[in-house]
Amino acid sequence: MVGALNAALRDCLREDPAVHVLGEDVGALGGVFRVTDGLAAEFGSARCLDTPLAEAGILGTAIGMAMYGLRPVVEMQFDAFAFPAFEQLVSHVAKMRNRTGGRVGLPITIRVPYGGGVGGVEHHSDSSEAYYAHTPGLHVVTPATVADGYGLLRAAIASDDPVVFLEPKRLYWSSDPADAEAPASRAPAAGAPAAGLSASGAGPGTGRGAREGVAPIGRAVVRRAGTSATLITYGPSLPICLAAAQAAKADGLDLAVVDLRSLVPFDDETVCAAVRATGRAVVVHEASGFGGVGAEIAARVGERCFHHLAAPVLRVTGYDIPYPPPMLEKHHLPSVDRVLDAVARLQWEQ
Repeated sequence: MVGALNAALRDCLREDPAVHVLGEDVGALGGVFRVTDGLAAEFGSARCLDTPLAEAGILGTAIGMAMYGLRPVVEMQFDAFAFPAFEQLVSHVAKMRNRTGGRVGLPITIRVPYGGGVGGVEHHSDSSEAYYAHTPGLHVVTPATVADGYGLLRAAIASDDPVVFLEPKRLYWSSDPADAEAPASRAPAAGAPAAGLSASGAGPGTGRGAREGVAPIGRAVVRRAGTSATLITYGPSLPICLAAAQAAKADGLDLAVVDLRSLVPFDDETVCAAVRATGRAVVVHEASGFGGVGAEIAARVGERCFHHLAAPVLRVTGYDIPYPPPMLEKHHLPSVDRVLDAVARLQWEQ
């Protein structure tokens, strides 16, 4: 995935002189995770620039760049490091188009490495997607496969709306375990309507550089079809759900797996169709459960699929605690066993 993200940035920089990359150590070092490796050497320090250690200043600079017609791509080095810039994000990035009656948009892509599973200490393994998803005016996406790492980042940079692009750290060096399950599922079905609208009134992901074959913002994908229950997940939890679906075969269960890809806009159509087909659903994510994205998903599914549900919608999440030390994270994060336990509970809820 690191290579796919690097390729997406490189292609966008080549094709559009308005695209600029900025952040801590993104230039000479190539980023802590090497996602920007080689970009400064190819495009120069004016278009791939190292910034001071000041997240509020980084995003504030990007706001000014976007107001003057550029398309900045900001890297926040770790999820929890982005909090000093949160005021800029909520007060200005998310509100500028509405504040100006649509006259000023901010086509900013904010890349945020997030999630656990890499043995990181506190402030290096957070999952703060609920903060972003709760903020009107932002698109929030997270890839779980190499193909979507490339396609979704291209779509985010092309979008005329600001996009928070959440990159699962534990999948940075992954190949494509999910694509093998549903190789034809990367694009929406022929004739399928776009899900949701951008703040500008255009379809999600529209804007400069949008092209056929690039993963659309606002479309979920069924990674695995099934008949017994539906697992709804995104980002770093997708491999866990696919492994749980494989393990469930031993008990005669056929689990569907839906990869959301976009948290905002949310694809109710794909999610609800998958849940109605099985009558049971489990939502899986790393972030804490209380007030999390999973709670919103469970509510939406409950409202839209009530008469098709044979059991309550369950959630498997991180615990409601600050992120634990590295040696304890395996107990904190959703696991195959915890997912299968939830599925077993579904079978008893008649």
